[in-house]
Formats: sequence, structure tokens, C-alpha cells
Amino acid sequence: MDDSSPPPSSPTPNPTPAADHLARNLRVLRDARGLSQARVAALAGLPRATWATLEAGGGNPTLAVLLRVAAALQVGLDELIAPPRDIGRLYRAADLPTRRKGSATVRDLLPDPTPGLAIERLHLPPGGAMAGSPHTRGTREYLTCERGTLGLSVAGQHYVLAPGDAVVFRGDQRHGYRNLGDEDAVGISVILLTPVDLA
Repeated sequence: MDDSSPPPSSPTPNPTPAADHLARNLRVLRDARGLSQARVAALAGLPRATWATLEAGGGNPTLAVLLRVAAALQVGLDELIAPPRDIGRLYRAADLPTRRKGSATVRDLLPDPTPGLAIERLHLPPGGAMAGSPHTRGTREYLTCERGTLGLSVAGQHYVLAPGDAVVFRGDQRHGYRNLGDEDAVGISVILLTPVDLA
């Protein structure tokens, strides 16, 4: 046996998950900003070939290079190497929280909790009505009519909305909604909540 033969070569290592994440995130972030590889590399002060290598999942960038890349894309380092987020998620109507208030059906349009913001779809049958709940002081509400004829009463003032009309009002007042027509009425309510009572 010839002991002078070279040892078997090691297989080329596969890219690490962090390198894969970096590559995909760089492509997604650059595309979202409408930048070419040449332009974003120039913003980062790097050769275009270096940027192309990073987007291909190759190379072993130093911390200094990653900091330049993050600055060029205006993101944090953690966003560069984090597992890529899903581009989108479909929620079926049946998956969105729905409840009855008076004779109205109210469906949340934001599937994820969003502090300080609520968007609801109001569906009222002919003659249907719903009382709104006064919120904390400083809350603002926006109501737009999508279909039918909606009536809104706020602290003794009355509004009639046709499709496409919108009204903004103080959500910390007593208010209520009514279908004033002979067909189903649909409205979208956007509520900007204050975190605490301002008193």
C-alpha cells in the first residue's frame, strides 16, 4: 500500500441555513426597493461581484460587510439572516372573527391583532340597526358606505351615507348605525384607538 497517496478530499460543504436566508433576504429586499445589483452594491461600497456572490448563497461575509449591506438596505442585521417570512397568507372569510351586534353582522378585517387599530365590515339587513360602543377619549372612527344606505347617529348628529361616502367622527361619543334602505347595507369602519384615557 502506498502511504504517500493524498488523503481523500472533503466534500464541498453545503451552504449554511444562515447563508441561504441571507441570499433570499437580499434578493427580496433589493427587489422590494427596485434596485439593481450594481446600484445596491454601490450604495454598500462593495464590488458588484461580491453582492452577486452573497445573493447566490456563497462567500463568507465579515461583520463589516454585513453592516454595509444592512445600511444600504436600511434594515437591521437580524432581518438579513432571519428565516425569510412568507410573502403572504390567505385568510378565508370563514377564518375571520365574526360576531352579531344588534341585527348587524360584524366581521374583523384584520386577522392579526394590531394595537390601536380595528377595521370592521358591518352588514345590516333592511331596517337593521346596531349600537356602537364609545371608546376611550381621543378615539377617531371612519365609516365608509360600500353598499346600500347607511345612517349614522353620533351624539345627536345624524349622517346619511350613500355608496362611496365617508364620515369621520369622535369614537368616544355614543353612536349607532342603521340601514335606511330596502336592501342590505354594508359599511367599513376604521377605528383608531387611543391606548389610555387621556383624562
